Amino acid sequence: MIYGYIRVSTDKQTVENQRFEIKRFAKKRGMVVEKWTSETVSGTKKANERLLGNLLKKLNKGDTLIISELSRLGRNLLQIMSMLNYLMENETTLLTVKEGYELGNNINSKVLAFAFGLSAEIERNLISQRTKEALARKKAEGIILGRPKGLANLQTYKLYPHQLEIIELRNSGLSLEKIARKYKVNRSTVTKFITRINGEKRWQ
Repeated sequence: MIYGYIRVSTDKQTVENQRFEIKRFAKKRGMVVEKWTSETVSGTKKANERLLGNLLKKLNKGDTLIISELSRLGRNLLQIMSMLNYLMENETTLLTVKEGYELGNNINSKVLAFAFGLSAEIERNLISQRTKEALARKKAEGIILGRPKGLANLQTYKLYPHQLEIIELRNSGLSLEKIARKYKVNRSTVTKFITRINGEKRWQ
């Protein structure tokens, strides 16, 4: 089975240009596209959030998928690599009109996939390096990274709305376990809350 996939990012673009390109490309190779999938959606969306996801699931060993260019699969190199790997493992041939790529179960495809994989790894490393540099710069500027140190504001505690009642219950001799069960929290949560309120190190 020969499939054609078309994607445009906005409704102002037309799918007909890509359809024409794919039809002309297929004709030169003596092929006829039997089934078409076209959609208007951003390439940043994951495949399973697009019609492309359903199309990939339909492809079987020996099928051929024709697209106008690799960017139709997605805007992210890692995303595209994942799809190419899926197609190769599924032994589905992918043809691109503009780049002239032919990816299938052959040595050329594996070499090309290796090149894409290397590019993806480089991209990951660059992103990681940019992140580290940004963090280092913020640290040098005196910006505190991570969670703020020190005690949290008392009003952020889950038990804060019940503080007066909890103190009364505790003063009346009710155990921490029973207080915890009453408010459906852990014993340690009650302990920390009462400690904060009274300024004590530990309630026994």
